Amino acid sequence: MAKRGPPANASFIEEAGNTGQRPTIPQYHFRIRENGALVFRINPSNRHRRIEMQQIAVANTRRGDFKSVRDHVLTDDDKAAIGEWLINRQEHLKERKFRDAEDLLERLSEVAHWAQTEATQTQLDELADRLFFAMHDLRAVLIRKKHRSQKKRDT
Repeated sequence: MAKRGPPANASFIEEAGNTGQRPTIPQYHFRIRENGALVFRINPSNRHRRIEMQQIAVANTRRGDFKSVRDHVLTDDDKAAIGEWLINRQEHLKERKFRDAEDLLERLSEVAHWAQTEATQTQLDELADRLFFAMHDLRAVLIRKKHRSQKKRDT
C-alpha cells in the first residue's frame, strides 16, 4: 500500500516533509496594508500544535517608523526585525513604482495602437479628455523635474 500524505486539514507544522523535522517558521508576520503593516509575533509551539499570532506593533512605511500596540513592550529583537522589514519594504515599494512606470510606457503604446486601430468614436469621446489631462500632467511633471536636474548640474 502506498504511503499517504497528511490529511487535508493537517496544519503545516505537521507537514515537515520527508525529514521528519518541523518546518522553519518565521518569528514575525507582517500583514501588509496600504501604508505599512500590522506586525505579529508568531508562537508556533502551543499544546494544540497550532500557530498563535500576537499583534505587537504597527509599522508605517511612509514615515518609516513603528509603534507598539496596547501595552506591549517591544524587545530589541522586535525593533531590529521591524526596522529591517521597514527598510526592505520601502526599497521594494521604490522598485515597484519604477516597474509601474516602465509598465505604463508599454500601456501607453498599447492604448495608442488601440485608439488608432480598434476604438470607436464613442469610446474615444469618453476617454480623450481624461487621457489628455493625465498626459499633460505627466508631461508637466517630467519637464519640471528634468529642468531642475539640469539646473543642479549647471551649478
